[in-house]
Amino acid sequence: MGMGGPWGIAMTIDPLLTLTQLLSPVYPTGSFAWSHGLETAVSTGQVQDAASLQDWLTAVLAHGSGRSDAILLCAAHRGQDVAELADALAPSRERRMETLQQGAAFAAITRSVWGLTLADAAYPVVVGQAAALLGLPAVATAQVYLFGLTSALTQAAQRLMPLGQTKGQQVLAALAPMCQNLGQQAAGLGVDDIGSSAFAIDIAAMRHETQEPRIFRS
Repeated sequence: MGMGGPWGIAMTIDPLLTLTQLLSPVYPTGSFAWSHGLETAVSTGQVQDAASLQDWLTAVLAHGSGRSDAILLCAAHRGQDVAELADALAPSRERRMETLQQGAAFAAITRSVWGLTLADAAYPVVVGQAAALLGLPAVATAQVYLFGLTSALTQAAQRLMPLGQTKGQQVLAALAPMCQNLGQQAAGLGVDDIGSSAFAIDIAAMRHETQEPRIFRS
């Protein structure tokens, strides 16, 4: 990337490695605490095995927050102010907390590591802004962001039901092409193209607010 790091070290690292760090499960955004309503879906039997998990995650990506987040990310990467829109698009109280708290955590650690001027905002917004400031390409950022979302929810499913490591990886492999395609498409879309039709997923997120017992925050 050819820019100086916070410790005065020349940064010539491949953008793919920087993206891998920013959107890795070990990057401290607290993603492990959120299930995006999946915990409710498992408890009601809507998701109970690898096939139903893959169907659920396909809907999240293609018809729910996955596509919308990718468009918001790319808009933020272009310099558009979409923070208020991203906040307003959250369909439930817990989902709003999920995106805002992960976004704030991402912004805080990224400010500390790279010395960026980055305000707290919804998660896809701060990821798009950070990627632009670091000179990372919008398409690749959106693609890795979507795969990270898919990975986090697959990990949640492994904690909620007897999915197993192998079947979890099979689900991820099957959904990787969708993450790639949606990320590519999002770069050519604008905020007027945002729309979702994932009603079952949104209702599950709303019901989770009163679910007991539970292990996730959404």
